[in-house]
Amino acid sequence: MTVLITIVNRKFIGGRFMPIKVVELHHHGIRIGTSPEDVEKAKNFYTDVLGLHTDSHRPNIPTIPGFWMYIGQGERTTQIHLMGVNGGKSPMARSEKEDPTLPHVALAVENIVEAKEELEKRGIWHWQIKGLVGPNSDQVFVQDPFGNVIELHQIGSCTCNKIALQ
Repeated sequence: MTVLITIVNRKFIGGRFMPIKVVELHHHGIRIGTSPEDVEKAKNFYTDVLGLHTDSHRPNIPTIPGFWMYIGQGERTTQIHLMGVNGGKSPMARSEKEDPTLPHVALAVENIVEAKEELEKRGIWHWQIKGLVGPNSDQVFVQDPFGNVIELHQIGSCTCNKIALQ
């Protein structure tokens, strides 16, 4: 998969621009309600209607109830992350734009440090959160030119693909 993002008013800061090395689609994050009834309704829909299976390795994320659902049976699966948010922004949000529960697509990159450096070279606004879903998690969020949120994280650092559990 190749991801192309066109940037207007590029800044060239020493060196040349290199595309970020995206290696896998990991998950699509969507919001659900926060009440126990809403969480159960979401779980029933995704398991009973769509036949998806929950990822038992989802960490407890304080103030964000929900589930991670595997799509597919193989080792290289993708997930849907169901995140409970009541209204506007989650308690984990730093601002309306810096909220890890905003609907987003998550892509695994070959090297998260290099990816962040590339965003900085290009002058692309982004924000980062560490340790939210595990002690080594490092998530970088960016918006495409149309406002869609994209999460970048290090390949092998989450259980979105079952192969990472091995």
